[in-house]
Amino acid sequence: MDLTIGSIVEGKVSGITNFGAFVLLPNGKTGLVHISEIAKTYVKDIKDCLNENDTVRVKILNIDGTKIALSIKQAIAEETPRRVSASQNANASFEDKLAHFMKDSNEKLITLKRHQEGRKGR
Repeated sequence: MDLTIGSIVEGKVSGITNFGAFVLLPNGKTGLVHISEIAKTYVKDIKDCLNENDTVRVKILNIDGTKIALSIKQAIAEETPRRVSASQNANASFEDKLAHFMKDSNEKLITLKRHQEGRKGR
């Protein structure tokens, strides 16, 4: 499989350091996700977010010889569909806006719980 800059692929975390995580890509090569590219929020300790052998989706940022720069947060951002929310629609009723808000809140809570459960399994 050829890797191209900008593509999103799945890989397995093969090692964790204090500055980033190494990810084994489908073609057998290893790339680095710098600590600043792990999550949208500040990450003090990578082990709070990732464990070895975790499967992650990464975006390929750069390929420089044998070095491959990866990003988890940019892969997540590209997978999230951009849509106009009901709350942004001035003609939507209060009930529609509330229902949309509740749906979005529940989706965010489910994602947060999954993330927390993954961290507890260490």
